[in-house]
Amino acid sequence: MTLGDLAIPPPLQQVGIGVVTPYDFALDRELWRWVPDDVSLYVTRLRYAPLAVTIDMAVHISDPEQVLAGAANVLAVAPLVTAYACTAGSFVKGMAGEAALVSAMRAAGAPAAVTTSGSVLAALQHLGLSRVATVTPYTTDLTVGLTSYLMEAGVEVVATSGLGLTSNIWAVPYEQTAELVRATDVPDAEAIVISCTNLPTYDLIAKLEAELEKPVVTANQVTMWAALRVAGRKAVGPGQRLLEA
Repeated sequence: MTLGDLAIPPPLQQVGIGVVTPYDFALDRELWRWVPDDVSLYVTRLRYAPLAVTIDMAVHISDPEQVLAGAANVLAVAPLVTAYACTAGSFVKGMAGEAALVSAMRAAGAPAAVTTSGSVLAALQHLGLSRVATVTPYTTDLTVGLTSYLMEAGVEVVATSGLGLTSNIWAVPYEQTAELVRATDVPDAEAIVISCTNLPTYDLIAKLEAELEKPVVTANQVTMWAALRVAGRKAVGPGQRLLEA
């Protein structure tokens, strides 16, 4: 049998999504798990800086000029939307800072743009929720920064906790994150928000939602959900409430 004898399907018509991440982002494969087969991710990273995961790093990676340059890096492959995939970098300067990052990506030429923190707000609005508990891998100051951002947007934070990490966040095991979620959840919380695009969560979401009987929204999940919506596609995540709402 030769190659000519095989029935080879035509290539899929790909939809492109640009993704700008911090220099230490380690979870490219997790992002792809939310993506349907006819979508390609074009991932680029911000310029490296020797900083731990602190307020100083968050401020550094929230620089609109850096994000503009990152968005420009993927323009040649014509993404329909570009996402800035970083929670802390998009909340550290409040809602005005998040809007500045969207404007920077649009100024670079992106047809549309979303950020992780902006996508958290969009997801909560989509679900009709306004009281949350938050779980982060961060030190206290960054965890407080997330609370401030959410409260500025009119979201009440009724409980919060963090792991206090400044590096290697991608190595946190699922069970450690799950234990922190369980310990932080309170009856007043309508949902759990798990922050940081470097914290693995894909396989936790549906399990925790079934256990806690409330939505669990996570940084990478909302980033892909929002970007794919703009691109006219649905995110892939069996049993995840946000994706089924």
